[in-house]
Amino acid sequence: MLEVLCEIFPDAPIYTLLYDERATGGVFKNREIQTSFLQKIPFARKHHRIFPLLMPLAVEQFDLSYFDVVLSVSASFAKGIITKPHTRHINYCLTPTRFLWDDSHRYIDEFRYSWPIRKLVPFFITYLRIWDKEAAMRVDQFVAISNFVKTRIKKYYDRDAGIIYPPVETQKYYISDKIDDYFLMVGRLVPYKRFDLAVKVFSAIGKPLKIIGDGPERKRLEKIAGPSIEFLGLVSDYKMPEIYARAQAVIFPQEEDFGIVPLESMSSGRPVIACRGGGALETIIEGETGIFFDDQTEIALAQAIGQYYQTTWNPAAIRAHALKFDKEVFRKRIIDMINKN
Repeated sequence: MLEVLCEIFPDAPIYTLLYDERATGGVFKNREIQTSFLQKIPFARKHHRIFPLLMPLAVEQFDLSYFDVVLSVSASFAKGIITKPHTRHINYCLTPTRFLWDDSHRYIDEFRYSWPIRKLVPFFITYLRIWDKEAAMRVDQFVAISNFVKTRIKKYYDRDAGIIYPPVETQKYYISDKIDDYFLMVGRLVPYKRFDLAVKVFSAIGKPLKIIGDGPERKRLEKIAGPSIEFLGLVSDYKMPEIYARAQAVIFPQEEDFGIVPLESMSSGRPVIACRGGGALETIIEGETGIFFDDQTEIALAQAIGQYYQTTWNPAAIRAHALKFDKEVFRKRIIDMINKN
């Protein structure tokens, strides 16, 4: 999404708290990038989660006084920039700050640092909630990535928001004449994405499941996986379209704010078996481009897989639906929003 924004605004500088050129694959190496004082702390890029108390200070020190329009993209602190009265500040909100609001307890539980630091976390979260609510008032216009996020912006910030769905590079994907017998999961291997649920179900029923991605959950998942589960690790962009195109369907058992993976699957003409919740409700048409299951349980997922085999799928219609989320649609809506006074 940031790459598409850079295409739309090729001369606009990028302001960010921290920047790691290797982590971004050098995509932004020819751009003007302004970083905060956190960039000078040697270990901050790798251990940024221990610096949340400094991030409000860092983002407020950016001098944006020369700009007429500032577009901040934020899941946490970027919306807290301070702009001049004449500057129009638009925030493209990926989510209200999850670790401060609806996911704060999970954040504390999964905080992977020493016991003394963990004990301090609840205290600084209370302070940051106050700052986050005040920072939301600095935004002139909120734009959410989904209705699911829009609802939470209203709940936590009491602000209205428009909706512009994130871009999907649908042209990278295609419909294959040959479909193999495997199902597919794609993403970072972290607890909330519920890879464990799919691993248990597919191990039990003996059907092939390929998993693309890596993360802290991988070793645990490998221990519980049966012989029908294949861990592919990180896969190149060159190989991804073929793996999508030849899968039976993509399994998506988590709740996401939007969810690009289902649309990549649909761009390949393949349906999605998803948990009924979050952004998936806005991108999947039940019975046409995918199937929902109501509970994150093994029984519910197994029943949805059975329903998949009983449904007739139209790959061309599935892909046609995905094209509504193409990056050109995103580009047009962003430009129209900026040009609208």
